[in-house]
Amino acid sequence: MASRTIKRITIYTNTARTFSSKAEKNVAFLGLGNMGGYMAANLVKNGFKVRGYDPSKDAQKAAEKDGVTSANSIAAAVDGAEFVVSILPSNKIVLDAYLGKDGVVAHAAKGSLLIDSSTVDPNVPKQIFPKAIEHGSGFIDAPVSGGVMGAQNATLAFMAGGRKEDFDRSVPLLKAMGAKQFHCGAVGAGQVAKLSNNMLMGITGMATAECMNMGIKMGLDPKVLLDVLNNSSARSWSTEVYCPVPGLVPTAPSSRNYDGGFKNELMVKDLELASGMALGTRAPIPLGAVATQLYRIVQSRGYGQKDFSFIYQLLQEETEKK
Repeated sequence: MASRTIKRITIYTNTARTFSSKAEKNVAFLGLGNMGGYMAANLVKNGFKVRGYDPSKDAQKAAEKDGVTSANSIAAAVDGAEFVVSILPSNKIVLDAYLGKDGVVAHAAKGSLLIDSSTVDPNVPKQIFPKAIEHGSGFIDAPVSGGVMGAQNATLAFMAGGRKEDFDRSVPLLKAMGAKQFHCGAVGAGQVAKLSNNMLMGITGMATAECMNMGIKMGLDPKVLLDVLNNSSARSWSTEVYCPVPGLVPTAPSSRNYDGGFKNELMVKDLELASGMALGTRAPIPLGAVATQLYRIVQSRGYGQKDFSFIYQLLQEETEKK
C-alpha cells in the first residue's frame, strides 16, 4: 500500500514539473475588453509577460497602461507564446480567432497551451480541441464567473473542460486571474457548467427584482426588505452582492446607473445558448424560458448595454403604468 502511494505522488510531482514550470511566463491575450483588460493586467501583476491583441485600439491602449504589450494581429500576439488566453464575445468570433487562416491554431507555438475563457456553445471548444492537438498545442475551455468586479479584483471562478494535464498546467495562470478553479470534465464541460450557472443567475436576478419591486410597492423600506432577505431563506448572490435596487449595495451595478457590470445583451446571449443546450438534451427549463424572454424585452427597449439587473427598472415601469 505504501509503495503505491509513493508511486502516485511521484507521478503527480513529475507532471507538475513538466507542465507548471516557472519559466513559462509568455502569454498572448486576445480580447482586452471589460473583462479581458483586467484579466491581462492581473497576469502582468503576477509576473507574466503579456502580449495582447484586440480589434479596438482604445482597448489596447488601456491595456498598455497596465503593462500589456500590444500586438497588431492574432498571429503576432501568439508568436512564441507558451500560453494563449482569450475571452471573446461570440461563437463565430471564437471559431474565427482559433481556426481561421491567420488564427491561433495556425500560428501557436508547438507545446503551447490554449485557454479560451469565452462563453460559447459547448460544441465550439469541441471543434477547436482536435485541431489544436493536431497542431501540437493543448486546449481547454475555461469560462469565468464573477463579472467585471471579479476580473478587476482577481476573484473570478474558472470552470474548465479538457484534459487533466492541460488543466493542471493552466492553474498558475488561472490563480493569477481568479480565486477558484474547477476542472469540470472533458472539453466542453466548462461551458456546460458556465451556462448552467448563468441561467440560474438570470433566474435569481429576475426573481429578486420581482419580489423587491413588489415589497417596495407595498410600502416596505427597501433597506429593511433587503436585510430580511439576506437573513432568511431567500438569501442569494443576487441579494447579497448584486442587489438590483439602486443605493442598497454600493458596489452593485444598480448603484452605478447599471453600468460596468454584466451587460443585459450578454445575459440574453448566454440564456439563448443555455436554451439551445437544454433543447438538445430535452431538459425542461420553464423558468429559464421566462427569464430569457424578460431580458429580451429589456434589450428590445434599448437597454442592452446596461447591467442585466436593470430588469428591476423594467418591472418598476410596468407597475407604474397600472
